[in-house]
Amino acid sequence: MKPKICILTTGGTIAGAAARSDALTGYRAGALGAGELLAAVPEIADVCAIESDEVAAIDSKDMTEAVWLHLAARIEAALAAGAAGVVVTHGTDTLEETAYFLHLVVKSEKPVVLTGAMRPATALSADGPLNLLDAVRLAASPEARGQGVLVVLNGEIHSARDVQKVHTTAVQAFASPDVGALGRMEDGTPHFRRRVLTRHTRESEFDLAGVTALPYVPILYGHAGADIRLARAAIESGAAGIVHAGTGNGSIHEALLATLTDAAGKGIPIVRASRTGAGAVLFAESAYEDAGFIDADTLPPAKARILLALALLKTNDHDEIRRIFREY
Repeated sequence: MKPKICILTTGGTIAGAAARSDALTGYRAGALGAGELLAAVPEIADVCAIESDEVAAIDSKDMTEAVWLHLAARIEAALAAGAAGVVVTHGTDTLEETAYFLHLVVKSEKPVVLTGAMRPATALSADGPLNLLDAVRLAASPEARGQGVLVVLNGEIHSARDVQKVHTTAVQAFASPDVGALGRMEDGTPHFRRRVLTRHTRESEFDLAGVTALPYVPILYGHAGADIRLARAAIESGAAGIVHAGTGNGSIHEALLATLTDAAGKGIPIVRASRTGAGAVLFAESAYEDAGFIDADTLPPAKARILLALALLKTNDHDEIRRIFREY
């Protein structure tokens, strides 16, 4: 008997439509429904039985935490109802964020795979159909069990923990800068080269029961000429925590240091991430340690924001949040 895979659509370029087949920009994201996406890939029927549902039909630049919460619940329901795995089609702009959120909150060893496209469905040489077929094959594979939430695009399999969008328009737009891809799809079969060692899915401590919104965690961007105005606005608007996307090794401009130190002293966790796109944030200055700032390790700012928000659902304790950033 073929495995049952649930395909959940959220819109994005993979479901985009343009007026011309040579138009790679200026298209309408999320224009096509699940039925139209599946009709373009009849080979899926050879792999598994399919059920599908539309969770959203948006450009992923407009992704919201409300959609995340609904999507997580829908995935849990599909897996509990007997699906062998779930595929989520998604726009590429925030795909890595949605994937990491699900990586932390879905409580199953069954595969959950996100995919998307860099060219709309109407384009010449559209990349979406093969990405979707690869995602279904990956979700149906026993090799994908227990690997956490996965992302597959352009033949590469990535962990939600590590993957980042690294190019604005190229088809090869995703990479895992610090550790590389988990593996590749080769002739329709997943070949894994490594496994994910950080905590995720069934080993995760995060529970969304009763959660209707995430704590407010803004990101401040470090740059030459920085001043305290945006930091002050974030604090005064009720930030539960703050991620600072620092220069280099998570460095913080001296103009901001006193304000963020004071915030940390008042119980607002401050996480140091880096804007560079690769590399771990490590011990840099005793002033950061003395202030109680938390290092993001290799998490980029957008993912550090997600982990901090989920941590704040559990605790405000500085040492506990620091532990969470070490383990996830």
